[in-house]
Amino acid sequence: MSLRPWRDIVRRQSRQIMVGNVPVGGDAPVTVQTMTNTPTSDAKATIDQIRRCEEAGVDIIRVSCPDVESTAALKQIVRAANVPIVADIHFHYKRALEAADAGAACLRINPGNIGSEARVKEVIAAAKANGCAIRIGVNGGSLEKDLLEKYGEPCPDALVESALDHIKILQDHDFHDYKVAVKASDLFLAVAAYQQLAEQVDCPLHLGITEAGGFVGGTVKSAIGIGSLLWYGIGDTIRVSLSAEPEDEVRVGFEILKALGIRNRGVRVVSCPSCARQGFDVIRTVQALEERLQHIRTPMSLSVLGCVVNGPGEARETDIGITGGGAGKHMVYLSGVTDHHVQDADMIEHIVKLVEAKAAEIEAGNEVLAAA
Repeated sequence: MSLRPWRDIVRRQSRQIMVGNVPVGGDAPVTVQTMTNTPTSDAKATIDQIRRCEEAGVDIIRVSCPDVESTAALKQIVRAANVPIVADIHFHYKRALEAADAGAACLRINPGNIGSEARVKEVIAAAKANGCAIRIGVNGGSLEKDLLEKYGEPCPDALVESALDHIKILQDHDFHDYKVAVKASDLFLAVAAYQQLAEQVDCPLHLGITEAGGFVGGTVKSAIGIGSLLWYGIGDTIRVSLSAEPEDEVRVGFEILKALGIRNRGVRVVSCPSCARQGFDVIRTVQALEERLQHIRTPMSLSVLGCVVNGPGEARETDIGITGGGAGKHMVYLSGVTDHHVQDADMIEHIVKLVEAKAAEIEAGNEVLAAA
């Protein structure tokens, strides 16, 4: 048992597959995905967007392949990307065949609109020939007609039955490099479907609340849905679906993982909501620091609290802390210990330099350990 058992998450045991050079499932880290929204046929615009997502830390990127022009551009995109590329296929199964030949690491197919079993067989053959994984992407908004007639509406049983039907097709053709998603915009429906499916299969599960909404609303829905599943131990890779830029999806995804202690990347900020006791403008300070510290990838913690009620206590638990004081003079904590004061005018720049120095110190220590 750990020192803090209330934080422990017992992860569901799943088979591990490879998406390009990234392991998904098993004991591999939970990966963060997003999807480009540029026309895939515009290779330059798509690659530029992929670069921004890579800078944000994305592990896997999906691109839509609705037409021949998109799959034609895919080969250039795959060569330029530093992360595996998943080809998103709807309606036209031949796009999956072309994407596999173009170097996609994974083919995402939607059982509700990919077509007959014969077409799925062709996709399986192309995936085998090119070393692609497959994601079965069941969606509450595009279930097969026979399942909608059977159940009357999208429900957990319908989503799971769709997934199991298509898993059987893959298995019947001796294809096992697959992962599955059972997404819905209704987070209750999605969570229930994932919980039900997790008990019946051993493949990796791709989590998401689809069509979650704008940046604020979609983040909340995704955090509740994806977060509750991860807390329960379910999930091997995630995509936060927002009506926002793909790099924002990546940042929110990592924040969900960081909040659960599943995966840490960059600075974890502990900050107060601010009140009349604050010794400095906490809200604007945190906004500025989060913007200035996006380039830090080293896991570390920073507390920013406006007064001495909770400030010292939080600072004791973080790598760097600042607590608001009187007359524009604030206390800085290093490794939980009071160290020095800083004035209002210098505070943000000073904290940024301290974080950068601490990140360099941590990285140097990691290199020494790795060399030992």
